[in-house]
Amino acid sequence: MTDQELQALVEMISVEYFGLPFSHQARFNKRLRTTGGRYLLRSHDVEFNPLHLAEHGEEELIKIIKHELCHYHLHLAGKGYKHADRDFKQLLAQVGGSRYCQQVSGGRKTLPYKYELLCQQCGMAYKRKRKVNPARYRCGRCAGKLKLRQLAD
Repeated sequence: MTDQELQALVEMISVEYFGLPFSHQARFNKRLRTTGGRYLLRSHDVEFNPLHLAEHGEEELIKIIKHELCHYHLHLAGKGYKHADRDFKQLLAQVGGSRYCQQVSGGRKTLPYKYELLCQQCGMAYKRKRKVNPARYRCGRCAGKLKLRQLAD
């Protein structure tokens, strides 16, 4: 699906479910990782994660579009557009949008611990994913000096 096809889909859903036109920009943003979409308050544009379309199909994307259009129309109307607001929850239930999106596999991956800071006095160990300068830190338990140790892979 291209950005132009997405724009047409968002405009159609806006008129069909909300009875109001969508007169701003809708586009895919491949930098979105942990969310299905977002509504930009300043520009009133909406952005969507293309991985949701690829992994979960168009039906899931339509639910995300309805969710973001709830933010859009409520914000422009001056009503409660945030997730916790009653207006948002009621409109979302009325149009059948999803409150939460499904997870995608392209999310952030956590790195394994590669380093350990060891206290030379009490033996307290602090695991770290990145290399740090031990001279800049002290033990939180006894204020002793720390020594950097690389963990085995």
